[in-house]
Amino acid sequence: MEVSWLRVLLDNVSSFLSLSSMEDLHSNPAHEYYTRGEDIAKLLKPVLENLIGSDAALNELLNNGFEELAQYVDELREQFETWHSLSSRIFYVLRIESLASKFRESSLEVFQLLKHCEQHLPADFISPSFEECIELVKLVGKEEITFSIDLALIEQRAGVGPTSEDLVKIGESVGLRSNKEILIEGVALANLKEEAELNENNTEAEYIERLISLITQMHDYLTNVKQSQLHRLVPCDFCCPLSLELMTDPVIVASGQTYERVFIEKWIDMGLMVCPKTRQPLSHTTLTPNFIVKALIANWCESNNLHPPDPLELIHSSQPFPLLVESDIDSLKSEIALDASKCELRSTSAPEIVSEVVSKTNNASTSKEGNETIWRLPSLRHFRHPGIVPPTIRETGSSSSCESEVKKLMEDLKSPSLDAQREAAARVRVLSRNSTDNRIVIARCGAINTLVKLLYSTDERIQADAVTSLLNLSINDNNKSLISDSGAIEPLIHVLKTGSVEAKENSAATLFSLSVIEENKTKIGEAGAIEPLVDLLGNGRLRGKKDAATALFNLSIHHENKTKVIEAGAVRYLVELMDPGAGMVEKVVVVLANLATVKEGKIAIGEEGGIPLLVEVVELGSARGKENASAALLQLCMHSPKFCNIVIREGAIPPLVALTKTGTARAKEKAQNLLKYFRAQKQANQRRG
Repeated sequence: MEVSWLRVLLDNVSSFLSLSSMEDLHSNPAHEYYTRGEDIAKLLKPVLENLIGSDAALNELLNNGFEELAQYVDELREQFETWHSLSSRIFYVLRIESLASKFRESSLEVFQLLKHCEQHLPADFISPSFEECIELVKLVGKEEITFSIDLALIEQRAGVGPTSEDLVKIGESVGLRSNKEILIEGVALANLKEEAELNENNTEAEYIERLISLITQMHDYLTNVKQSQLHRLVPCDFCCPLSLELMTDPVIVASGQTYERVFIEKWIDMGLMVCPKTRQPLSHTTLTPNFIVKALIANWCESNNLHPPDPLELIHSSQPFPLLVESDIDSLKSEIALDASKCELRSTSAPEIVSEVVSKTNNASTSKEGNETIWRLPSLRHFRHPGIVPPTIRETGSSSSCESEVKKLMEDLKSPSLDAQREAAARVRVLSRNSTDNRIVIARCGAINTLVKLLYSTDERIQADAVTSLLNLSINDNNKSLISDSGAIEPLIHVLKTGSVEAKENSAATLFSLSVIEENKTKIGEAGAIEPLVDLLGNGRLRGKKDAATALFNLSIHHENKTKVIEAGAVRYLVELMDPGAGMVEKVVVVLANLATVKEGKIAIGEEGGIPLLVEVVELGSARGKENASAALLQLCMHSPKFCNIVIREGAIPPLVALTKTGTARAKEKAQNLLKYFRAQKQANQRRG
């Protein structure tokens, strides 16, 4: 029985590796996860072959590990084989990521168990060094999109995001690089939501609804990007929602929406019998020419001396309009790894090392001792990474033992030995980032109270791991209440004041996560978090500044906290961070718009030189930035002739007029109200004159 599971695992690993010959593998949105799994599978295969060849006696623990690993490999292979381009990419990548993480962890367990069973293997059995395999598996990258999406949904619920940068990162991570793919994703998610509602799974339906909102924001962002690239400001109704281009042959579908004929025909030919924009089912496929819109477009083109593009050329183009330009992709991938640092979701990725070692293994000169082939791997001393978490040997060979492992880790966290505490805290940090299930189990085992106490640890590493674990756990909404009820707010502020750079950043992010709960806004403000948050805003690294700005915005929603934020000197730092090079304009402007609702905030923004920069954002900023900058200027100008005159002198009128035509609904409203104030101010000046 033991050998049979070993053979099943070897067969499954071989089948997984054969996926590399699939023609459409590179177009799979989770292709990167296949590459990582392939690196691990190439390490496993020669070891498994040697074990079978040795006819070694394997214990029950190892056999259980082989069984579990065989299941994960087979599930991964099946997922890659059954991918369909009309499925939800987000759900697919999240599923693959979860399986890939389990595959990686289970492989580590197997290698660790093999390492401890070396003395029971035949004397003439020599395999690749298990220690080296363990280190290589750890080095295989495992950046998680799960955390990025969860954080974006938290910011979305709090009304502070996600930013355009966040949307682009998520889109890139799940393979949503064109408007058509985004619209297809919206349809796929709507179908999943309907299925969840039919099954009365309200929690899943609510989660999918938030994902749909995220996809809608991606579409709006892409539409604004496209509009900004057109030579003139084309009226939105003249552009096809599918191609984002000026229409030449507009047609009406059953839902009443208008599209460019060739693009909606291609959409229907794909089998998508829903309206791309409204996601309503199409009762028929008849396309009715929209002669009125066509005539309006023709008149507009003639007045502006423009010729609309040829839709046939556009649809046959090999490059659909992208979510981001090709030159930005590489930089964004590295930025994703950087942003994940606050939850240590980035990990040193070394597929080239694995490939090199496997290649050397497979092509190494072999010698024969008896009938056995001896495999030798080069020393990996120079491959060691200082951030590698020391391996923890689990009590069982199954990842389903997470609960028993966590209970054991809780004992180690309370141990008088600092080494035991360090290893346990590092392991909890890893487990808490891996999956939603782990976060629930860790909280259920009572780990939160223990982690909160460790926030006062004098050991820098233990403190940083504890605060990062709490940040990971706070992604779960139920855990937010458990963390705040455990008295975590004051210890988190202690870390914010005294911790390492990393610990301070993660403490700020955790306070933001907890402040999503309304009553916590008051508690956090009263506990003294605002001053150290402002200090991080002014003196931290870029990641810390972003976390601090987001936390301060959420806290300042509570009216009593606004004055505290202003008195702590936040406005000066916020104005400094409006430099586009800092990459924080959108986050900063939304905070300033909030602070401008009180008298002290208006005065501080004026004194710190924020008005010219806000006007600049109205003219040159992103759609979200323009919206919030116009809201901030409106707050400044209300009942203040002085600020009204300053804003006018800074040249705000032309960009505001443009915003009334091309901005978001909220931006149009704010711009129109501002222009009304300006007219009233002008009339008042004339009367006084």
